[in-house]
Amino acid sequence: MTTEYVKKTIEEIKAKLIKAGRPALAESFEKCYPNTLETTTELCDDGTAFVFTGDIPAMWLRDSSAQVRHYLPIAKKDAQIRRVVEGLIAKQAECILNDAYANAFNSESSGKCWSEDETEFRNPLAWERKYEIDSLCYPVSLAYLYWKTSGETAHFTDNFKAACKRILEVFATEQHHENSKYFFIRKNCPPSDTLPCEGRGNPVAYTGMTWSGFRPSDDACRYGYLIPSNMFAVVCLGYMEEIFADDKEISECAGTLKKQIDEGIKRYGIYKHPVFGKIYAYETDGMGNYTLMDDANVPSLLSIPYLGYVSADDEIYKNTRKFILSRENPYYYEGKAAKGIGSPHTPERYIWHISLSMQGLTSCDKAEKEYLLDLFESTTAGTGYMHEGFDVDDPNKFTRSWFAWANSIFSEFILSVFDEK
Repeated sequence: MTTEYVKKTIEEIKAKLIKAGRPALAESFEKCYPNTLETTTELCDDGTAFVFTGDIPAMWLRDSSAQVRHYLPIAKKDAQIRRVVEGLIAKQAECILNDAYANAFNSESSGKCWSEDETEFRNPLAWERKYEIDSLCYPVSLAYLYWKTSGETAHFTDNFKAACKRILEVFATEQHHENSKYFFIRKNCPPSDTLPCEGRGNPVAYTGMTWSGFRPSDDACRYGYLIPSNMFAVVCLGYMEEIFADDKEISECAGTLKKQIDEGIKRYGIYKHPVFGKIYAYETDGMGNYTLMDDANVPSLLSIPYLGYVSADDEIYKNTRKFILSRENPYYYEGKAAKGIGSPHTPERYIWHISLSMQGLTSCDKAEKEYLLDLFESTTAGTGYMHEGFDVDDPNKFTRSWFAWANSIFSEFILSVFDEK
């Protein structure tokens, strides 16, 4: 499925890349920009759309949203793109109403799953039931940004409203995780794939923030208040206030939650670092314990301006950026071929194309962006596609050759640079 406007965008950006002396990037953009439409999108007879992640046949609420975001600029003109995005938003609403604690879903209730896990709810539609705040944020963000770029409102259906109400319920419940029924246990696996304390996660105190079992990497949180995901929640609750401005119940509930979570971030989510000054922590438990790091997956600390929480010139963000792009971040790597942020989800000294794209999307430095363009040219292992993680010393060693999110966010970065030229 390659539409007229998709083809037009490819040709326009390719021409700019070639003129800039970057033919390898032109080839990559031609492959990556349409990748979601051509390989991971299924249009369903009921008007919905199922967008799976690539080499795994399930649809992640997070990934599917990110996989189509780079098409939003042409949605106003392109009816087929509107069909995909509106269909995806409808499918995501169905999934949230089915199970707001699941992160990934099958196309039908087949019972297929990543692993036979122990949870409080058996669900044949869910591929995996790792509860992640961002899984509930991404569909709201997609619906809002689609509205703002296309002018369309037909996707704000009764089902979408019901899904948003369910999101508000879950966020409020998980402000007091001790009262939640949710637990997750996976046996015979690394510690990052299950939750400790009989599947409940490590203890937390009340902060106003909302609890998350897992990070956007699908790895378990060490401490339950995941700061970048709570920031994303604040932004998306603001989106809900605007979408449902005429619905007092939803808008007031969203506004109250937004205020409480934001106050929690400001009180508990900032750490005074001896070298970098005040920085945002990655996680906390509200009892004085912090995880100081960043992960390649979005939402991340690096992505804070992209999420819309604060601008790139925010002082605490600038301090945080210096920290996470330094060797003080345990998942920042420098090697013979590249440097950047990786993840505990992939091998040591592997950095991610997603984090390199996000570094570019949040950079105010032209030289930094040019350096990142150089890296994208030299780290595809000759495939022209983006990968999950690759070895900083040898990009021919990489994980996931078919990972549509990485291709989409690379395309978004390229558009951000060359649409301006």
